[in-house]
Amino acid sequence: MAIPDGGAHILVFPFPAQGHMLPILDLTHQLVLRGLTVTILVTTNNHSVLHPLLSRHPSIKTLILPFPSHPSIPAGVENMKDLPISSFVPMICALRQLHDPLLHWFRSNPSPPSVIISDGFLGWTHHLACQLSIPRIFFSPSGAVLMSLLNCLWRETPQRDDPNDLDFPISFPNVPGSPVYPWCQLPSLYLRYVPGDPEWELIRDQFLANIASWGIAINSFTDLEGPYIRHLEKDLGHDRVWALGPLQPPAHTERGGSMSVSAYDVMSWLDKREDKSVVYVCFGSQAVLANEQMEALAVGLERSGVHFIWCVKEATIGHVARKYSMVPAGFEDRVAGRGFVIRGWAPQVLILRHRAVGSFLTHCGWNSVLEGIAAGVLLLAWPMTADQFANAKLLEKVGVGETVCKGVVTVPNSDVLAKAMAESVSGKRLKRQVRVMELQKAALEAVKDDGSSSNDLDRLVKEINGV
Repeated sequence: MAIPDGGAHILVFPFPAQGHMLPILDLTHQLVLRGLTVTILVTTNNHSVLHPLLSRHPSIKTLILPFPSHPSIPAGVENMKDLPISSFVPMICALRQLHDPLLHWFRSNPSPPSVIISDGFLGWTHHLACQLSIPRIFFSPSGAVLMSLLNCLWRETPQRDDPNDLDFPISFPNVPGSPVYPWCQLPSLYLRYVPGDPEWELIRDQFLANIASWGIAINSFTDLEGPYIRHLEKDLGHDRVWALGPLQPPAHTERGGSMSVSAYDVMSWLDKREDKSVVYVCFGSQAVLANEQMEALAVGLERSGVHFIWCVKEATIGHVARKYSMVPAGFEDRVAGRGFVIRGWAPQVLILRHRAVGSFLTHCGWNSVLEGIAAGVLLLAWPMTADQFANAKLLEKVGVGETVCKGVVTVPNSDVLAKAMAESVSGKRLKRQVRVMELQKAALEAVKDDGSSSNDLDRLVKEINGV
């Protein structure tokens, strides 16, 4: 990896949700290593998220703008981790109000950035870049399969014949494999789209702006999503599509939120377990389970007989008190010695990479998918919303995962969960275990010098420096 002299100045603009911020900050780390000058835009209360990166790279500048007010977002809340998933649209609309302050900053800055790299929920930055006559690169924290589906959906806006038919099939004949999804498994933001509604047409414009942007950087790698990456190049009509993943945090980086136990305690507990014997259960930074789902999952864990770590996200604004996230009474006592419950944030990358972890019950958020593959663990999928159904289908297609439940309100079958978890760490999934080890090797090779993702990173930097 050559470090160029006098690298270009870029503006990095994350969307303030943990699953979006962390990978673009991991990308920023790689870009600084390759000699680029970076300014990161955040709102006031999100600056602390940057501390691990800034401590490693003090040359990074920050642009802090006040978070715009929005009637659906409580004062002081600036990150999706404190809000229900339904607040994505208000957050997108609120951040769009930063257009004028950001335009003013660019025009008054004697040495402004020459390129914008921003999240897909900030599509309006493409229009800003056009005003400034500079390129905008759309960063996707999701995979190429989702981007392929979204491009079709937001261009063509298909609708159901019967507005009550949740299983109405939507086909994607031009996407590799010509997939068909029931209506209820489409990306959740699209499911809420109301054609003709002014606010929703602004949301649609964001996604069309992503398609029109100068380039797209994806947190993925060729051995996992090669057909979809090539499809995007054909679909977009240019080769400025860079697969840069799996983007991972620098070694020994600590980040995340508060947790009920220390990372040291978690690692010490895992150290006492046999190789590939532990099931890790976590549903990301947004999903909150209703108590009925918690009960079914707890019963499944008890019946499985496996050693496990269960990360429980606590209820956030908008959840009715005492109806969500409650671990059943007496559960922790009954599984003492073989179960470990974490409330709040968990050091997920460290857990997954531990030799004792053999499988991962996951909602199939893209970061979790990549972290699981990079750690070489089997994936048990419970897709709930957003891109998760597409991700779960991809895991099945490439042979490293199986779906054990579907839906954000579905109460899982405890016996199905128990059997899947027990077999995932018993050696009965040998074919999948071999396949996930192959894909793990491919993921690690991709990010090494002269690997496919490392080469795409170098190509991206060369393109930016040539602007």
